[in-house]
Amino acid sequence: MTDTPTQLFIGGAWADAADGATMPVDDPATGEILCHVADAGAKDAQRAEEAAVQAQEAWARTAPQARSEILRRAYEIIVARTDELAHLMTAEMGKPLAEARGEVAYAAEFFRWFSEEAVRIEGGHGVLPDGRNRMLLSRRPVGPCLLITPWNFPLAMGTRKIGPAIAAGCTMILKPAPQTPLSSLALAAILKEAGLPDGVLNVVTTSRAGEVCEPLLRGGRVRKLSFTGSTNVGRLLLAQSAEAVVRTSMELGGNAPFIVFEDADLDKAVDGAMVAKMRNMGEACTAANRFFVHSSVVEEFGRRLAERMGALVVGPGTRDGVDVGPLIDRVGRGKVEELVADAVERGARVLVGGRTPEGPGCFYPPTVLADVAPDSRLMDTEIFGPVAAILTFEDEDEVVRRANDTPWGLVGYVFTEGLDRALRVSERLEVGMVGLNTGLVSNPAAPFGGVKQSGLGREGGRVGIEEFLEYQYVAVPMR
Repeated sequence: MTDTPTQLFIGGAWADAADGATMPVDDPATGEILCHVADAGAKDAQRAEEAAVQAQEAWARTAPQARSEILRRAYEIIVARTDELAHLMTAEMGKPLAEARGEVAYAAEFFRWFSEEAVRIEGGHGVLPDGRNRMLLSRRPVGPCLLITPWNFPLAMGTRKIGPAIAAGCTMILKPAPQTPLSSLALAAILKEAGLPDGVLNVVTTSRAGEVCEPLLRGGRVRKLSFTGSTNVGRLLLAQSAEAVVRTSMELGGNAPFIVFEDADLDKAVDGAMVAKMRNMGEACTAANRFFVHSSVVEEFGRRLAERMGALVVGPGTRDGVDVGPLIDRVGRGKVEELVADAVERGARVLVGGRTPEGPGCFYPPTVLADVAPDSRLMDTEIFGPVAAILTFEDEDEVVRRANDTPWGLVGYVFTEGLDRALRVSERLEVGMVGLNTGLVSNPAAPFGGVKQSGLGREGGRVGIEEFLEYQYVAVPMR
């Protein structure tokens, strides 16, 4: 940890918090403190805002190709340092090294994708219908942005927001989650090395989120908020953004249904379930939450899934052969314990797992519950842990109604071999994304986001840069 930055990154320089405050970064596998990082307060937020505002005009005028080349260089540095970044991520977040390496590759791809999008920002030209004026359309960066990222994908969530902001010509203040600040600080160092001008990216690590973020949103100089996190926090940030009419994009909570029809290929379904449920120990907004399995195949599906889940090795992410690392902290593990206990009290059968191991760290075993009661708390709560809750259904209309019976609508998974049913059910699901006979939907080239209370806007894909651009229309008289 000695080479990892631990200070704030403001105006291209590393600095302590104005009041000298620091906060610990814990290893969730042991509970031990890895290091301390600067704990920003209101004065530090003001300094970061000033740096971003001062850098905005020059950065907006920077040639698209120059912005593209910075992102491309940063992509190459990340790829070259995959092992170093993976070990850092595993230390602060807990995921196994193999999965951490996968996230590094995923994170790097956002920089490569948006390096290509930076040179494809287009406008338009035409004659207006009345023939009196020509219309010139141009795209402009929205301005200084506040980016708030979660702890579950600490590197990829940073690049997914930073990449399009850089490509569009926006300056930024990045506030990472307090549990996982080190990946964001390492990313800032990489971007500086890649040639990003001072003040374009500023990183404020803090345990005092309200003190840091609320003044920025209400002050009127930050023009864009991009947030990934819980729906409850998202609602609060939307309210704070309203006063200055800050443009917002939100990637919020999920309650993903995983539907297995009677004609599904069970090998595909179980493979998909392992990915959709166990990616990142289940600590993902895209994680399958509610498994709706047709009554004719539910016993076989449950048996196979329990066998696969039970065979996973739980332990510290740095250890060879480990499949499942610790949950992020004791609060997160406690929530999972309570949800499982509630489901069992209401009649659920534990097919595998379900008991917290003794010893240090925040570990919880992969768990499969069958015969889950519809009124169990985990049916309307994002589990964020390695727990698969299985319910049965009889017909298509019933399962679609139950799948949609939630305030959330991020992603859904459908397993069936019938083409007509596959397309019909996908179209009927009230979600922003569908995994059709697959348990993985995330890709830098695809638009990521949900509907209802799962968020606003999209990240990634061709539309990802749109969140950071405004239109300007110029009327030119015809002569």
